[in-house]
Amino acid sequence: MQTGEISAIGVAVCWTFSALFFEKAGNRIGSLAVNIIRLAMAIVLLGFGTLITRGMFLPLDATAEQWFWLSLSGFIGFFLGDLCLFYSYTQIGSRMAQLVMTLAPPITALIGFVLLGEHLHLLQVTGISVTVLGIVIAMLGKEKGEKLNFKVPFKGFLFALGGAVGQAVGLIASKKGIGNYDAMAATQIRAFTGGLCFFLLVTFLKKWNTIRSASKDSSGIRSVLIGSFFGPVVGVALSLFAIQHTEAGVAATLMGLVPIFIIIPSAIMFKERISIYQIIGAFVSVGGCVLLFMKPL
Repeated sequence: MQTGEISAIGVAVCWTFSALFFEKAGNRIGSLAVNIIRLAMAIVLLGFGTLITRGMFLPLDATAEQWFWLSLSGFIGFFLGDLCLFYSYTQIGSRMAQLVMTLAPPITALIGFVLLGEHLHLLQVTGISVTVLGIVIAMLGKEKGEKLNFKVPFKGFLFALGGAVGQAVGLIASKKGIGNYDAMAATQIRAFTGGLCFFLLVTFLKKWNTIRSASKDSSGIRSVLIGSFFGPVVGVALSLFAIQHTEAGVAATLMGLVPIFIIIPSAIMFKERISIYQIIGAFVSVGGCVLLFMKPL
């Protein structure tokens, strides 16, 4: 049984739900408030989870080396990567930014090869390529009547690329640090670091009044809570479990299926039209996933 690959698909499912609810929350209370509140909620939810499974609310049994690598992962993945990605949305739009983010799986595979000595066989390389191609095809026809402009500001492209690199490096740092440690406790360490960074950022920007106002929006907070459960809690914990049991590049590719999985829920929740590009892209991505689950001869 390919536990790592199945867990990575579970991550994509969880992140699909979290994306929908974080989008809903962001429209009400803003992305900065969503980021700091989601990580605070994640720390508490993960604490209760590890209290039940391990008898410990905090990851006090982690080694100094695990704290270092997982904190580095939280800083790069949860904080820097997300900041770059969210800023790129304002520069080049979410669709183009997400297209650039499809570079994350091959970047992850490359870094995994260089730093971790992970070798991918031909079927895996082909599967990654086909899956990413399917995601790109699906995203090209996301919204009716909207043409995708490939002439984008270089600054915006660099920030989106920074988001992709941040996701890749964060995943590799997690794999380097987690070893056989508990995935939920490791996620809590990452959330601690990311949350602390956002706390310092909000303090520096003097935005605490905005956060306090956002916390009074019951509908927005409810959406953040649901998104936090599926995203930084279950989703991220599953992602660390996935990289413990398969190559980082393969895991990153399967986790990146969110644009495929989100097609039908978006059509239901936000009344978005499903395009022929999305249908074709979904079939292509599924074909790539099949290759990733196949074993070489």
